[in-house]
Amino acid sequence: MRTLADLNLGECGVVRQVLASGLTRERLQDLGFVPGTQVCAGLQSALGQPVAYQVRGSLVALREEDARTVLLEEEAIDG
Repeated sequence: MRTLADLNLGECGVVRQVLASGLTRERLQDLGFVPGTQVCAGLQSALGQPVAYQVRGSLVALREEDARTVLLEEEAIDG
């Protein structure tokens, strides 16, 4: 199963599930990472982290450890 961290720049996917728990889960959901939402990998910092993702009209930067907790629908991933 692919996660948000597996997306290459310019690729998009649809959120299937957020595996994080507690405050991290709440924060990700408040930022728009909820099941059924399309997310695209937009920008990457010079050092590779964080990566900014386009979600619900906003650009949200996530560290790789947080991006790995967001599962994507396999069939909905495109470039």
